[in-house]
Amino acid sequence: MLYIILYLVAIILANLSVTYFMGTFPEITIVNAFLFIGLDLTARDQLHEAWRGNNLLPKMTALIAAGSLLSWLLNRNAGPIALASFAAFAAAAIVDTIVYHQLGSYPRWLRINGSNIPSAAVDSIIFPTLAFGSFIWTIVLGQFIAKTLGGFIWSLLFRWWDGRSRRNHLSVPNNH
Repeated sequence: MLYIILYLVAIILANLSVTYFMGTFPEITIVNAFLFIGLDLTARDQLHEAWRGNNLLPKMTALIAAGSLLSWLLNRNAGPIALASFAAFAAAAIVDTIVYHQLGSYPRWLRINGSNIPSAAVDSIIFPTLAFGSFIWTIVLGQFIAKTLGGFIWSLLFRWWDGRSRRNHLSVPNNH
């Protein structure tokens, strides 16, 4: 549940900040890419693990749609950004799922970061092109680098958190 909440909060914050700064500071998408989209790409892989074999496609589709819909409901001016976000995340999710599962025999950190690279590339091309109506190579390149680096840092944080949670769970005495 934690990863679902993180995913939705991150995508909503990213969509709303792009909507707010779009006319004056389109470079905010690079900051968002590092902070929020790297988080979403990495949280998506955590959810792939949890949902594998249990309606992964419908659940991921609903989650992506929910992030866009909630963005639009919170700010009706975010409609074009939410739509661009939905299209980019849907395409990136397909690429991510294929690559993540192809890397199935590798360590988890490598599957996460290995699948983040091509999905970040897809997302970085589709989102700003649809959101801004043209291909702006500096934004695309900046987003790609930021998403890849942000995803890597989030993967380290998740690994630390998951390891900490497992250690705490194992150290709780069983009084039964």
